[in-house]
Amino acid sequence: MKNTVLKKEPNLSVRRIALAGLLTAVICVLSPFALHIPFSPVPFSLGILAVFFVICVAGMKLGTISVLIYILLGLAGAPVFTDFTAGPGKLLGPTGGYIIGYIFLALIGGFFIDRFGRRPLLCIPGLILGTLVCYLFGTLWLQYQLQTTFFQALLLGVVPYIPVDLVKLVLAMSLGFQIRRRLIRAGLLSQPV
Repeated sequence: MKNTVLKKEPNLSVRRIALAGLLTAVICVLSPFALHIPFSPVPFSLGILAVFFVICVAGMKLGTISVLIYILLGLAGAPVFTDFTAGPGKLLGPTGGYIIGYIFLALIGGFFIDRFGRRPLLCIPGLILGTLVCYLFGTLWLQYQLQTTFFQALLLGVVPYIPVDLVKLVLAMSLGFQIRRRLIRAGLLSQPV
């Protein structure tokens, strides 16, 4: 019997690191664009659209790495947060909880993408659960910042955004999964179970 040794590509090969860099750039380019509304300190942002897209393309590991690099770039002074702002002050401001929540969105949503990527409809509950955790972090931080009740913070920072975020989710999934399939065929990502 002949022994065959399959060469396994390292988890973070040069190509995958380059892909994570490219996906980080997508988040950095889209996130600064925001539309402010008069009754809330939380603007409509393309940040969550970018995070949805990145995790639909890359899954949990590369998606989370991309989100972490985005946050670190913003902390280091690159103007990648909403309104082209940067620095620790942004994370300590009213929207800081949502930015930290992106990490959990990438972890939870990305896990579902990795596990059920062949059946995109099964990924939706994971993306929604990740979004709810992101909302929770954002709401708790907004409540602390505004010294208000949790319910008031929820009304200011989450409720008006739910319909638009659902549209962003659908858009990110439709484009992200197409790109994901191509990357799998090219050998840059592993095939989900």
